[in-house]
Amino acid sequence: MSFPQQPLSPLCQLPAGATARICRLTGSDDFCQRIREMGCGEAALVTKISGNTTSLCQVNGTRIALNHQAAMHILVELLPSSAR
Repeated sequence: MSFPQQPLSPLCQLPAGATARICRLTGSDDFCQRIREMGCGEAALVTKISGNTTSLCQVNGTRIALNHQAAMHILVELLPSSAR
């Protein structure tokens, strides 16, 4: 069974407590490489814990704080609650 694909939105717009799949990284090559090294590569699951100007997220069991500009460059797909 497949779910209809959700539109992509920046990580900073994810509501607190929501889990999403990282689908695309934008920004400079250096930024994208660093984010991937932190475990936030494409297909990784990320849960936003809190924040607006700074987003506190959990990826692969590690908490990561991202400023608003960085979180704008991480495009995610919100997962249906039954798929989490």
